[in-house]
Amino acid sequence: MRLARKLTLALLLGIALVMAVSASLQVTRERELFASDTAADELEIARAVRAAVAFIATSDGVERAEALVRAVDAAERRTRLRWVALDDLPGDGLQPDARGMDGPHLDGAAIAVLRAGREVSVEEQVGDDRRRFTYLPVVSANDEVRPFAIEVSESLAPQAAYIRGSQVHIVLKTLLIIGVCGLVVSFVGMWLVGRPIQALSEKTRRIGEGDLAGPLDLPQNDEIGALARDINAMCEHLAMAQERAQSEAEMRLTMLEQLRHADRLKTVGQLASGVAHELGTPLNVVSGRAKLIADRRVDGDEAADSARIVMEQAERMAVIIRQLLDFSRRREPRLLAGDLGDIAARTVEMLATLARKRRVAVTLERGAEPTLVVVDHGQLQQVLTNLVVNAIQASPPGGHVTVSVGRTVAQPPSDVGGPPAEHAFVRVADGGHGIAPEHLPHVFDPFFTTKPVGEGTGLGLAVSYGIVRDHHGWIAVRSEVGVGSELTVHLPLPDAPSAVVATMQSAGASA
Repeated sequence: MRLARKLTLALLLGIALVMAVSASLQVTRERELFASDTAADELEIARAVRAAVAFIATSDGVERAEALVRAVDAAERRTRLRWVALDDLPGDGLQPDARGMDGPHLDGAAIAVLRAGREVSVEEQVGDDRRRFTYLPVVSANDEVRPFAIEVSESLAPQAAYIRGSQVHIVLKTLLIIGVCGLVVSFVGMWLVGRPIQALSEKTRRIGEGDLAGPLDLPQNDEIGALARDINAMCEHLAMAQERAQSEAEMRLTMLEQLRHADRLKTVGQLASGVAHELGTPLNVVSGRAKLIADRRVDGDEAADSARIVMEQAERMAVIIRQLLDFSRRREPRLLAGDLGDIAARTVEMLATLARKRRVAVTLERGAEPTLVVVDHGQLQQVLTNLVVNAIQASPPGGHVTVSVGRTVAQPPSDVGGPPAEHAFVRVADGGHGIAPEHLPHVFDPFFTTKPVGEGTGLGLAVSYGIVRDHHGWIAVRSEVGVGSELTVHLPLPDAPSAVVATMQSAGASA
């Protein structure tokens, strides 16, 4: 239920309660006034008749007095009068009068009050009618006249009818007041409360969705209007903060990409000497074969073979240089479907020269089925390059580095969150000197390194960890001094592997 309706209902309930209490008090007061007026009229008639009856009974006898009472009774329509001899009053009630109406059942205390000369009033149900009976004892100056009383009775039906009419009138008046007040309060509530609250709710919903445009226009000068103006001011500050945050985020992304590119260039520098050595052999072959052809020391089929060898060696050198250039080139991040094993294979192939130079064997272990992921291939290759280069540098001459690719069920760390689930992984393991336990918590800190001066800047693992976190994954480290280290990159699997396979097939067909 809306706030305006709740306020209207609460006000109407309050009005109904006040009207109910007022009606109850008014009905009670009118009943008391009606009863008081009726009793006063009865007493006035009875006392007038009593004075006349007492005089006639003294002067003319009891029969004339009784005749006077009957005459007055016949003349009255609403009030009935009766002559009652006090000596004949039984303790359980009076006999029927001349009209056949039963008298009330007076108890002993009431009869004693009458015989003592005091008035008595009682109410009693007589048939279908409830009546009030008033008894006024008559004192005669003639001692021969037996003591008697005048009974005056009147029906209470007019009083009940009047009360019922008052109640109906009060109920109708209450309903009319509630209806009019309900319409007025509903209109005022919807105009002053409901409409502004709805506008505030819509504005806060749009703020929650990120839409800070369009100020809220509520011209009313009350608390709701003040709240609307505060919300508008808040939106202005949020918009300014959002612009600053977006600008800072773009700056951070630019700096992060520059840092990652610098890390790639650092790795290129490490590979440069190996590439130069790798290019030496094919250059010697090309130079020798070209000299043979130039000196015309070969001809015919031998010249053709020499030309073919020159072409093969040139292609080999082009492939080596292209791999190095592709790795060092800056490019925008692009998420593409691919096989994690293929990315690892290209990385191992690119680092083969560095591994041979340091006399370290690098092997790749992958299953028959592809390990499908949706990643930026260049960024992930940068991560694997950092991990494999670190493993090669940590391994002694004659050592061995193993790169494994597959799928496993893993529990994400607290900074990633989520339940245990199946993830793709690529693991780089070496048999080097390992990492000391006190250094393990800091391996991903920027500029932290345990390598000799000139071999590391401390940025490789920090950059790699940032790239993996951008892909909603993490890097797990396990190391033992004197045994070796094992770094495992965990990446989420795509939600629809079949779609990934189709994407890869279409990309292969277009290539």
